[in-house]
Amino acid sequence: MKMWSGRFRQALDPVFERWQRSFDFDKRLLKYELAASGAHAQALKDAGVLTSSELIAILQGLEKIGELAASPEFLQDSEAEDVHHFVEKQLVALIGDPGYKLHSGRSRNEQIATDLRLYVRAAIDQQRADLTELASALLEKAEQAGGAGIPAYTHLQRAEPVLVSHWLLAYVEMFLRDADRLTDCRKRVNVCPLGSGAVAGATLPLDRRALAVGLEFDAPTANSIDATSDRDFVLEFLNTLSLLALHLSRWAEEMILFSTQEFGFIHLPEAYSTGSSAMPQKKNPDLLELTRGKAARVIGNATALMITVKGLPLAYNKDLQETQEPLFDSAETLLALVPLATGFMKAVEFDHERMQQAAQSGFMNAWAAATYLVQRGVPSRLAHEQVGRLVQKCMESACELQDLPLDELRSVNPLFDQDVYTCLTLESVLAIHDVPGGTAPARVRQAIAEAKRKIETISEEVHAHP
Repeated sequence: MKMWSGRFRQALDPVFERWQRSFDFDKRLLKYELAASGAHAQALKDAGVLTSSELIAILQGLEKIGELAASPEFLQDSEAEDVHHFVEKQLVALIGDPGYKLHSGRSRNEQIATDLRLYVRAAIDQQRADLTELASALLEKAEQAGGAGIPAYTHLQRAEPVLVSHWLLAYVEMFLRDADRLTDCRKRVNVCPLGSGAVAGATLPLDRRALAVGLEFDAPTANSIDATSDRDFVLEFLNTLSLLALHLSRWAEEMILFSTQEFGFIHLPEAYSTGSSAMPQKKNPDLLELTRGKAARVIGNATALMITVKGLPLAYNKDLQETQEPLFDSAETLLALVPLATGFMKAVEFDHERMQQAAQSGFMNAWAAATYLVQRGVPSRLAHEQVGRLVQKCMESACELQDLPLDELRSVNPLFDQDVYTCLTLESVLAIHDVPGGTAPARVRQAIAEAKRKIETISEEVHAHP
């Protein structure tokens, strides 16, 4: 029996009927549909709609459906329109007509809104846990790097040397911001639409606060019209995932660049690479390249969902069915990808010696030379100009600033003295950036400790939501 067939006299066109079904993709909501249905059944009992024996039968039937769902064959249902229809069909098959009572006082409009909130909430909690693992893997590599340096780039040109650990901490900051955004998103996800009915509210005296508490929501939704048509929480979640995917894509791009022979800073782990069917020597960064590609999908899903919703009048419209697949695709893409990125970071090998060599060439101590003059009273703009002329001399002589004799340095400014050569070493150039957030070793050690505290806090919050 369909959930709406009483008013109709003609059968659906069979092609249309197959085309409009959503069960093929919304069956992944079954776990949440069963939980929400159990809470609704208890509310019906409290409202006097179900007897105690009917409640027990329904709850046992819902539990049995959950057990049977472990078999893929059980979910092969060519008649079920959606996950809600599937559960009703199976419940009636198991316990008989009392199964039809479960839909008393509720609408599929509020059911799908509730199921999606439960799905997104669970995805947020798992994603935050996964991000702590990724951030921890980056921190582990940062600690292993010790005092090794690496060129930092602006405009993809060598700019200044930094500690390898400082470079890795930049990605830790990105991913911790993603975790924070997910935390903030969860606040608006975690309200309960049950009791909103189709649009105007439930027609039975259901205890909405008890429904919310039973499903571990913070509160009931405030407006039934908004509750049944709101997909802001999905949009917000997908936009947060888009930023996460963007950060992963930037990380992947830099790993790809640094793994090329032209850079040679990292060695690709074979467990996350593939070869060429034509060129025997190749080792290709497939995980990293797919990370870039999948970021485009995730960002595209957020855009598609926004365009789907932008012209909808209140309240529920069938267009909202089209918001589910972009949600599922983005959530499941990132839930698969972040652990893979973590595995890559644990397995990748850094060539610290080559990084260190690169950090000491390319005139990346030029600003330190200019700072040397500024500290002796030379106006910054003049110091910049004078060191620029020294760089030009080096380029003509194929040497580095520290290779120029003192008389060459003094030819552009007599304030240069023998101690300038100490200021131009990699260690001194790193140490001069002794400000909070800078690459001075002591500051980086502080940043690592602070990042560990943040990760521990997130882990505790995630474990508080089993």
